[in-house]
Amino acid sequence: MTTGVRVPEELSARVPAEQRGPGLGRDSVRLLVSSGTRVAHHAFRELPGLLRAGDLLVVNTSPTLAAAVDGRLGHARVVVHFSTRGDDGRWAVELREPDGRGTTRARAGSHAGTEVSLPGGGRLVLEEPLSARGERLWWARAAGADVREVLWEHGRPIRYSYTRRDQPLSVYQTVFALPSPDGAGSAEMPSAGRPFTARLVAELVSRGVQFAPVTLHTGVSSAEAHEPPYPERFAVPEASARLIGGVRAGGGRVIAVGTTAVRAVESAAGPDGVVRAAEGWTDLVVTPERGVRAVDGLLTGLHEPEASHLLMLAAVAGRAAVDRAYEEALGELYLWHEFGDVHLILPEENPHARHCGGNSR
Repeated sequence: MTTGVRVPEELSARVPAEQRGPGLGRDSVRLLVSSGTRVAHHAFRELPGLLRAGDLLVVNTSPTLAAAVDGRLGHARVVVHFSTRGDDGRWAVELREPDGRGTTRARAGSHAGTEVSLPGGGRLVLEEPLSARGERLWWARAAGADVREVLWEHGRPIRYSYTRRDQPLSVYQTVFALPSPDGAGSAEMPSAGRPFTARLVAELVSRGVQFAPVTLHTGVSSAEAHEPPYPERFAVPEASARLIGGVRAGGGRVIAVGTTAVRAVESAAGPDGVVRAAEGWTDLVVTPERGVRAVDGLLTGLHEPEASHLLMLAAVAGRAAVDRAYEEALGELYLWHEFGDVHLILPEENPHARHCGGNSR
């Protein structure tokens, strides 16, 4: 998708699907399906009919944290977004300007030694920028407080100004989320998994679709920054690695649910395409030049034109296919962001085979 294209503000999903009208559920979103440059329009509830027995969905089990906390910087209010907990106990954080609608922009002027007062009497001290790319995210150390307790007692889910109101944390948990023994989780919801319901998962399993759990704890991705992802913690368990290998060997399709699942699986894939059990930190950025080794398809939300996620989509489907799909999404008024509609990218079929059905264009 060209960076000159803008997503109209009215295409932002402001509330979850289940709050848009009576009788609606999480799965009451639209599903754009693309295979090569062919595009079809479906309801998400039709997903079981679009997959095959033997296909494998790779899902991210990371729970979403209540990662936004109100603080004070001197006499000024500030919102702290807690992104990632480092191995040394520090947290990567972003300071944001409150505006009554979540937050609109990062706070300018942060520097080493900046102190933020936290609820409950603790404080947060900025120590150094997370990387040389800028001073939006900082490594910070908490004093007089356990950040995990602060999040539990005073945190709320991160939200940005395109949403209508604060939502309870349960709205940001996917059906795949599992509690982490050390309290770790994602600063922002792995939102591609949000439309799944227990009933839909059961129907998929009954049709022979399998699931492979992986974990990638996502950091913050401020809406205005569009930076490449920072290093994130991930884990691909042995059972999932074996399942991915078995499906690939048997001719099934490995379809990642979300860009986070792609990053986890591809971080565990060797140059030979074999996925092996792995865990730790990944700084992998999947681009068309790097390509994908183990993933055949992708189920994902709709991303802003400048977002680095689109490089990953192009790696899976090719730039022409992504441009064509996004042209259709804009023309058909699909909804963007974490509560919005979703996009299923399937491998391009043999031209003599039957393509995906629905309202094709």
